Amino acid sequence: MVRTQIYLTEEERAGLESVSKATGRKQSELIREAVDRFLELAQGSQRETILREAAGLWRNRNDVPDFAAMRRSWDRG
Repeated sequence: MVRTQIYLTEEERAGLESVSKATGRKQSELIREAVDRFLELAQGSQRETILREAAGLWRNRNDVPDFAAMRRSWDRG
């Protein structure tokens, strides 16, 4: 692990201390869990953004075969 210092507001610090006492977990553990959840959400939304940008990427291209027609010919086969 890497040691990192952060600044918290008084309200954040008090809330973190309260949750720590209520759950019996260390504050550092709670912070790591929160960071992990944030990263999962951020990576998930980044993936969704990439997929949205890629949607329709090949639309209106005339340099690729007509895959629907190819499939229909295979189905008759």
